[in-house]
Amino acid sequence: MAHLSDLQPGWHEPLGSLARDGGVNFAVFSENATRMELCVFDAEGQRELRRYALHGPDDGVWHGFLPDVGPGLVYGLRAHGPYAPEQGHRFNPHKLLLDPQAREIVGHFGWRAEHHGYELGHPDGPRSFDRRDNATQALKARVAPPSAPTPLRRPRRAAAEVVLYELHVKGFSQLNPALPEALRGTYAGLAHPASIAHFKRLGVTTLSLLPVQYCVDEPHLAERGLRNYWGYNTLGFFCPDPRWAQAAHRHDPTAVTAEFRAMVQALHDAGLEVVLDVVYNHTPEGNEFGPTLSWRGLDNKTYYRLVGGDWSRYENLTGCGNTLHASHPRVTQFVLDSLRYWVAEMGVDGFRFDLAPVLGRSSHGFDPNAAFFTALRQDPVLAGVHLIAEPWDAAYDGYQVGRFPGRFLEWNDKFRDAARGYWLHGQPSAGPGVGRGEFARRFMASSDVFHHGQRQPTASINFIAVHDGFTLADLTSYAAKHNHANGEDNRDGRDGEWCANFGVEGLTDDAGIVATRDRARRALLATLLLAQGTPMLCAGDEIANSQGGNNNAYCQDNATTWLDWAQADPHLPALVSELLALRAREPLLRHPRWFASGPEDAGVTWFAPSGHEMTPNDWHDAGQRAFGAQLRDAGASAPRLMIVFNPDPAPLPFLLCNGPWQLLLDSSGESAAPLVLPGQPLSVPGRSLLVLRHA
Repeated sequence: MAHLSDLQPGWHEPLGSLARDGGVNFAVFSENATRMELCVFDAEGQRELRRYALHGPDDGVWHGFLPDVGPGLVYGLRAHGPYAPEQGHRFNPHKLLLDPQAREIVGHFGWRAEHHGYELGHPDGPRSFDRRDNATQALKARVAPPSAPTPLRRPRRAAAEVVLYELHVKGFSQLNPALPEALRGTYAGLAHPASIAHFKRLGVTTLSLLPVQYCVDEPHLAERGLRNYWGYNTLGFFCPDPRWAQAAHRHDPTAVTAEFRAMVQALHDAGLEVVLDVVYNHTPEGNEFGPTLSWRGLDNKTYYRLVGGDWSRYENLTGCGNTLHASHPRVTQFVLDSLRYWVAEMGVDGFRFDLAPVLGRSSHGFDPNAAFFTALRQDPVLAGVHLIAEPWDAAYDGYQVGRFPGRFLEWNDKFRDAARGYWLHGQPSAGPGVGRGEFARRFMASSDVFHHGQRQPTASINFIAVHDGFTLADLTSYAAKHNHANGEDNRDGRDGEWCANFGVEGLTDDAGIVATRDRARRALLATLLLAQGTPMLCAGDEIANSQGGNNNAYCQDNATTWLDWAQADPHLPALVSELLALRAREPLLRHPRWFASGPEDAGVTWFAPSGHEMTPNDWHDAGQRAFGAQLRDAGASAPRLMIVFNPDPAPLPFLLCNGPWQLLLDSSGESAAPLVLPGQPLSVPGRSLLVLRHA
């Protein structure tokens, strides 16, 4: 091992490795380590060539400059310090640690006993100490070449224009025959002209990608031969996951990064934004029984939230064993460094934060004014990107819908539940149903949740289905979940999720049942894409894709989760396209401000089927569920649009006031395009949503 004099002092920033001035600068944070070593390996990462003691710490940062090396250098870290779990410290220099800021990762990870800082099976458990060296099998960082500047061409969609499309990089194109076989399931496949043509045909504006940062499988999945397909177990927060790159690129991190950047640029050139689902709430190191891979060995007490009174244990606000300590300034810096990297160097347009309340947790619970949110909102690099919160986590006080600050948009599960309950009322497993008042409130962007401060209707991200839960097709085909393939005896996934099988579970050739399911799906899609707020369509719902009733398919990297293009519904894509074209043409369907009651405000008036304005008694009448909404422009004396809802199976006569009206859309596809005169009743088909324009 080389002596301290063999390594020059380096810059204390930026953290990570940086090729500069004929060498490489290294900087790593640890305020509790007593010594930090840089370990250099051969190109294959199998032989440790030299060790160097880093200088410092300076404000908690250890640093050094290694001359006469450059991009491609493979390295790891070893941290010395107390191994005292009861004090929150788990330093073990026998464990090679991955640089948390690694831009490139090499090696193949496997769950091995020597990756743990303690002896598996020892009577003292995680309080014991393991002296085996894991360097040969550990993942390692590789110094990345300087990246080229990211082109500044970005679509930059205004919030009121955004239509999100949530998809999995592999699942979207793996079975798509329109793509060359070598590109299916890859970043390049997502950027293929056939993929882009589908997005443009639908009319979506912004792709929300399930996690693409470097992920490892959980040990219980590895034992069963399954994979973490969704990717919510991030190890490399600066690295695109090689699993979704072309086969020729997967063993070259530089090529993987280049493929990802090229994908983003191709999508930008087509006018499409890219938002990443990111997981800054936990790491794969798990609880006290987990391995020592990076953060635990570098500075366990800083990076993780520990249980008060017993620092040998971890707070588990995530359901994944540990929780990142985002309120610590250096952990905030780590997250912001990662976000800036994906924007400035990879070109993405925003982020969806998984279990986002974790990022705003203080010692007293969730705080919308937490230091992390303050730092995020003032960051100049992140000033123009979309910020989306999954506004719940897995612990006490974890449901925070409507409480996120500033320009955050939030997943609104209240919309999901109301839309499902309204259209699937009275069906098996569908519960008691949802009345007109609750449905209307959600359709108009949930003012009871988001109308405070300076927040606007766009803050409500409306969805019917997402990756987590039933697909739209399964929602209307299955009465219960079918998750047996996950290996947990069907105990995983949400129980009692809103669903309706309309009499026969699963696939059927019965024409009546098929028609009923189709009507319900079309009405739900129309509700989603025409409601106030920000719509989010789940990939595959536009082709009635099924997962066989699996509502928690996180570990199914197979035909269960890959979109089945061969069985695509030929009619639904046209409906989605028609709905989104109508939304784009009619500003009142995507109004950026709250509707109000003044004559100079854009507003809404609600009508019963008899043609009179809704009264309090009407809103509370559980026996009648059809109703209509007239939307008017600011300052206009006459309404511009009429939206009519009929969730019941039978057609219904609806008397339209303030006419005449021209029919623009019928979700059922049954109605002609008549001119409806004042006082003339309109026959509204069962389970349908109609849109009419004032003529």
